[in-house]
Amino acid sequence: MSDILDKDALDQAAALERGEISTEELMIETLARIDAVNGEVNAIVSLRDRDAILEEARAADKAPRKGWMHGLPLAVKDLANVAGLPTSMGSPIFAGQIAEKDDIVVARMREAGAIIIGKTNTPEFGLGSHTFNPVHGATHNPYDLGRSAGGSSGGAAAALACRMLPVADGSDMMGSLRNPAAWNNVYGFRPSWGRVPSEPHGDSFLHQLATNGPMARSPRDVAALLDVQSGRDPRQPHCYDADPCLPEIGQETKGLRLGWLGDWGGAFPMEEGILELCETALAQFPEIGMTVDPVAPAFEAAKIWDSWTTLRSWAVAGASGALYEQEKTRDMLKPEAIWEIERGLSYSAMEVHRASLIRSQWFRRAAELFESYDALILPTAQVWPFPVDWRAPQEVAGQKMDTYHRWMEVVVPVGLLGLPCLAIPAGFGASGPAKGLPMGLQVFGPRGSDARLLALGQAWHEKTRFTDIKPELLGNT
Repeated sequence: MSDILDKDALDQAAALERGEISTEELMIETLARIDAVNGEVNAIVSLRDRDAILEEARAADKAPRKGWMHGLPLAVKDLANVAGLPTSMGSPIFAGQIAEKDDIVVARMREAGAIIIGKTNTPEFGLGSHTFNPVHGATHNPYDLGRSAGGSSGGAAAALACRMLPVADGSDMMGSLRNPAAWNNVYGFRPSWGRVPSEPHGDSFLHQLATNGPMARSPRDVAALLDVQSGRDPRQPHCYDADPCLPEIGQETKGLRLGWLGDWGGAFPMEEGILELCETALAQFPEIGMTVDPVAPAFEAAKIWDSWTTLRSWAVAGASGALYEQEKTRDMLKPEAIWEIERGLSYSAMEVHRASLIRSQWFRRAAELFESYDALILPTAQVWPFPVDWRAPQEVAGQKMDTYHRWMEVVVPVGLLGLPCLAIPAGFGASGPAKGLPMGLQVFGPRGSDARLLALGQAWHEKTRFTDIKPELLGNT
């Protein structure tokens, strides 16, 4: 019966609703898959007691259906709170801390019927696009266990690739839903900022870089989970209601105009083979009725990077500055967190203002581009999945990296503006060290174009079916 795990989430849900499989049977299959592969991948952490999970599954079989997720297993990214489970955030400061209640997005997924079985691994505080931490260790790439699964939603993406979960939640500041999607051959969606709420604490007006969002093995499933996660929280000023995306997943996409930004006119160094693979993949868009045109650099990359690093460090300092102020907890922070906090604390109000002026200028320029194009496309990453024992790449294509995250600069133009962006699989490396490693494209549009991007992605998915190519480690499991 293990082929049920290969089905998309909505198909699993339909099988449950028709009584073709019980929640208990699905959960037994899921736990068997976790037993078989999670020891090597380390994607799911803080797994609940098996008997408790199965008891909840049996109860779900007897209960009225709550929503489309009724009876589906879910593990939540370890940055979010799940009542009764630890929220380590990958930090020894919070290791063993048990959450008293669900975060908003978690509560919505539970209310839709999901059975939460544990957490998915993440870097410390989600900093860095490589999932490792001193609490749970590193998550390994299912397509090459010696490589990184990306991050910060690396555990979520690897669990999806291994069919340990049908859908997964994640979050994205600097590509955290996009980079791991590319490296694990799945889909990750960064929604329009404000569509999916964060938690109503701290500042609610100034920081607009990070957002929660969905991941899955098809854009159709992404849309279904996004609709569960979305919706206004009256305590947050920029949070809003939006029309559901799933009913629009089959909308007409023929005739859409796409702009290819490539390596931003050479501003973003790329490892060998990435641009070639992406451009080969782009050739499939005309086969499904969309046009793709090359687009010249749209804005000075150095200005975008300067704005981003200022606003990001300022946001990190605002969120974690209190941990830095106490010597005991400061000594437990990883160097990258200390670097971000110290930078953020050093800025004057006018330096932050200047960074936001650049952001505003880039937003207006992007709006002009969207008058000509329905969506724009970039590679999802500048490097192939790197050795899992690295902290971060020190250079890319011969260019030395001056920060721990410069190698992910390609995701910054989207994140800086809070635009919706779908990471789609683009295939696999053909030769050399990259042979067999996944890579992807990020397709982004103007704010509010979430449904159109997901429909575009579904047309792509039905054409390419890249996610049907499973990691070899699954074997006959």
